[in-house]
Amino acid sequence: MSRNEVFIFGFRGFPEVQGGIETHVQHLAPRLVARGHRVTACTRSPYVPADTKHWRGVRLLRLWTIRNAYFETLLHSLICAVAAGVRRPALVHVHGIGPALVTPLLRLMGLRVVVTHHGEDYDREKWGLAARTVLRAGELLGMRFANKRIAISRSIERLIASKYGKPCDVIPNGVQFSYPPMESGQIEELGLEPGRYLLTVGRLVPEKRQLDVLRAFVAARLPGWKLAIVGRIDHQNAYADQLATEAAQADNVVMTGFQTGETLRQLYAHAGLFVLPSSHEGLPIVLLEALSYGLPVLVSDIPSNLEVISDRRRTFKMGDVAELTAKITALTAEPEPPLERHAVGRDNIRDYDWSHIAELTVAAYADTLAPQRAQRQQKAALRSAPARLATITASPSASHRLNAGE
Repeated sequence: MSRNEVFIFGFRGFPEVQGGIETHVQHLAPRLVARGHRVTACTRSPYVPADTKHWRGVRLLRLWTIRNAYFETLLHSLICAVAAGVRRPALVHVHGIGPALVTPLLRLMGLRVVVTHHGEDYDREKWGLAARTVLRAGELLGMRFANKRIAISRSIERLIASKYGKPCDVIPNGVQFSYPPMESGQIEELGLEPGRYLLTVGRLVPEKRQLDVLRAFVAARLPGWKLAIVGRIDHQNAYADQLATEAAQADNVVMTGFQTGETLRQLYAHAGLFVLPSSHEGLPIVLLEALSYGLPVLVSDIPSNLEVISDRRRTFKMGDVAELTAKITALTAEPEPPLERHAVGRDNIRDYDWSHIAELTVAAYADTLAPQRAQRQQKAALRSAPARLATITASPSASHRLNAGE
């Protein structure tokens, strides 16, 4: 057993793999390494090149799985659990309630387990009854059998307490603040003009509700404005097909695909308004990123969004396209001064610094491992007790004290 190795899984892979959990682990794992942990991240074979073995000090263990919306996660989690049983790390950190289905197996193998609850995935619109049942089972097993539970938001903490009566640490998603780039060449190549486009970022799946933004944008009829939809599909679905069809029929809608690096930075930096219409989020990293660039935002009124945005002028009833249209019109009519935008952004993200989040995670690990370390110390003390007693009794002065009854 490696006394400081952390074995993590529950995500597709990183770096630059689309997804909230993927982004979370990409930022967190190297910071755990910097704080003294050996981190082994289990990635899925369809998403990470075979020759990628290490990244910023993190060991990437690429394990096979099939690329399938229904079986990919479960199969990969089982393989990861077996690998953890062989490697015997000090601690296993499982991300997400689907992968948490293997928590009892990990515990049976004598491993210490931390599970991070990133959101109620069974509420996602794409899942049918069977998938929802498996995800609910994963949540139940993960929350009941983990040595420690982590929630990424207060709303998830309340859910865990009410459903399972279990305590958990709240450690949110984070954001890395960076100064907005002045360059705009990348977005201009996409046909976008700085300050004159709406931006929405996320996977093209039903719960992200990009269709709501598209229909509201068309209804708003904003002269000279465009809508940029950033993201791609992970698995073919009817929703993405419908979105592509309506985008092709609309004027001034740009589907950029998945973007990273400088292009994504410019997309955030130069947007006129960021819109997040989701029906389901854990704690949206894309919203934190938008705020870090000082973007004015407009979000659906789901609990995770309201944890970050309390200004009701910047929220709308989820699924209400008419209200979304009206607020898009109002917010684009009166742009905020750049200095005010950046002040609002900094105020909103001050609690979401990745370095602080890494410190909280390291503390959670230490708390989880404390009983194990105490047990090792006790065993070591018991093993060394006879030797210490022999040393004491062999000493003349000690023998005199013992005979004297001292």
